[in-house]
Amino acid sequence: MNEYEIIPPVNEIDFGATGVAEIIQNIKTLLTTIKGTVPFNRDIGIEDSLLDKPTPVAQTKLTAQIINIIENYEPRCEVVSITFDKNESEGILIPKVKVRINDEHL
Repeated sequence: MNEYEIIPPVNEIDFGATGVAEIIQNIKTLLTTIKGTVPFNRDIGIEDSLLDKPTPVAQTKLTAQIINIIENYEPRCEVVSITFDKNESEGILIPKVKVRINDEHL
């Protein structure tokens, strides 16, 4: 099993992506999608209600949401760890998600 660190955003969408590139692109898309904005699947994404929460609260809730959406929408990998780059004075949290991709999916 191989591990990869994923940091949003999605730079460009590669409609022909396969293997690891496809999985990483899918996870970046999940991390940058606001819940309720995807037609026909309003459950995909991160809740925007976290925007006004104190940093420690937002970080805890965001961690739980990230694990949940990756487990539900990208089952070819598992979350190993989640850390954050943060700027508390500006209220910015950028997740760094480390995932393990099962070799059978490569």
